[in-house]
Formats: sequence, C-alpha cells, structure tokens
Amino acid sequence: MRVVIQRVSHASVTIERKVKGAIKEGLMILVGVENADNEKDIIWLCKKIVNLRIFDDENGVMNRSILESGGEILVISQFTLHASTKKGNRPSYIRAAKPEIAVPVYEQFCKELSTALGKTVETGEFGADMKVELLNNGPVTICIDTKNKE
Repeated sequence: MRVVIQRVSHASVTIERKVKGAIKEGLMILVGVENADNEKDIIWLCKKIVNLRIFDDENGVMNRSILESGGEILVISQFTLHASTKKGNRPSYIRAAKPEIAVPVYEQFCKELSTALGKTVETGEFGADMKVELLNNGPVTICIDTKNKE
C-alpha cells in the first residue's frame, strides 16, 4: 500500500456536487492498493499513521500524534499513486490492484484506521469521480509505502 498523508486545517471530498466526507483539523490520506497488499500491511500502516508525531505541541514542535491532537481523518482511494512513468509520457497503472482486490483492502484499511483512531474516518467513494479540497497545514506531506517498511 502506498499513502500520501497531508496534515490539514480542513479537507472535504465532493461527488456529483454533494459533500461525501469532510473534516476539520487532521489528516487527509490518499491511499493506493496493489495486488500484494494484505492484512499485515493494513495493520502496520494504520499503526504508523495514528502514531506519526506531526502535530505541534505547546512549544510549536511537531511532537504529537493525531491521537494526542484529537484530529480527524479523511481517506481517499487513489490508484494513480502506483503510476509508473519509466517509459514514455503516458503513465502505466499496471501495479494498481483491480477493484475486486482493491475495494476489500481499501474498506478494511478504513475500518482498521477508524479502530486505531477511536472514531469514524471520513471517506470518499472508491472509483468515483471525486473533487478533493484541502488546506495543507505547514505544509506537511508524508509518503509511506508498506513495501519499504523494513
């Protein structure tokens, strides 16, 4: 699994002119799934995300996790995170899992992340044409790939 995590002041996702999910301060996470992703990847990644110390403490130092800050999370499926641009100018998405594999992994990731956070995470809709708005706070943007965890 590959994620792009952005610390935000607020974020929302709109589908067909209706807001599907919205958060105030917290994390907006784009997540891409590939065929080899499994439950171990999900558990490791969720634990890593909720414990990342990227929120300011009382001294203005990034020393607090989302658990400590009380923030919210918005998760958006994003197959283009697995784009390969090695050949030519048209990206290849061969590494991105097909929906029959990606949807259950994405749903399990959202469920596990909600459990780790202790509250419901907001989401987009897998495969939908989504309009995402956010105000990146910092800016703070972190990329994590579970294939590089060791």
